Amino acid sequence: MKSSRLGPWLAIAIGTAYFLIPLLATFEFSLRMRRGEYSFEAYRVVLADPRFQASFGYSTLIAIATIVLGVLLIVPTAYWIELKLRKIRPLVEFITLLPLVIPAIVIVFGYLHTYNSSSWIPLIATPRGTDLLLTFGYMTLALPYMYRAVDTGLRSIDVRTLTEAAESLGAGWGTILFKVIFPNVRVAVLSGAFLTFAIVIGEFTLASLLDRPAFGPYLQLVGANRAYEPSALAIVAFIVTWACMGLIQIFGRDRRATMAGR
Repeated sequence: MKSSRLGPWLAIAIGTAYFLIPLLATFEFSLRMRRGEYSFEAYRVVLADPRFQASFGYSTLIAIATIVLGVLLIVPTAYWIELKLRKIRPLVEFITLLPLVIPAIVIVFGYLHTYNSSSWIPLIATPRGTDLLLTFGYMTLALPYMYRAVDTGLRSIDVRTLTEAAESLGAGWGTILFKVIFPNVRVAVLSGAFLTFAIVIGEFTLASLLDRPAFGPYLQLVGANRAYEPSALAIVAFIVTWACMGLIQIFGRDRRATMAGR
């Protein structure tokens, strides 16, 4: 009986150590920038770097644009599939999984070949066009996570009943979508949004090959030329990612508490 209880706890301990030891070692190394003492000098240098501020701000703006466009595309699509086209759900789920098996470098080389300055849609010819292309690329990478979050949210509510009730009150499709469906899948949309934000902040391949001043290429540049600052940046990126995960849990818990109180 004791051995059966010891096994799971041992597995948890090994997994926790495997996860925490490299993280703690990275954090400890990031504090050694000043010889002979621990300090947050590396963090001060990184956070005061104009390139850090510019790259993080740029990636944040691209992440917001990616989230907005992704939500406007995926929520109506997933809603219509749940309401009218359930038979094609397996096909749609297969399509949304493709970004997980197609490397980002394949996607970006396709973009470079299709939208270069000599093509009939020369998006890469201008910075704003390249930003738009980068946003579309991030939408593709985030598609598996955003679609599944929204699809799970739609499955948790009675879409057909809500739609019929709204139609009986004279609501049009726009009203149904934005005033009935969106509020009921708000937590699911936020979950997908935070995952998308985490993906965009840490992504390197698309931004690097499209030559955009994003946070991912900045991380690589600092890592190739500095000693302590890359460790500080790794901890900062880790905090941002896990802050997104924590917000997902907070909003999800609030939603479950609201549902339980009804």
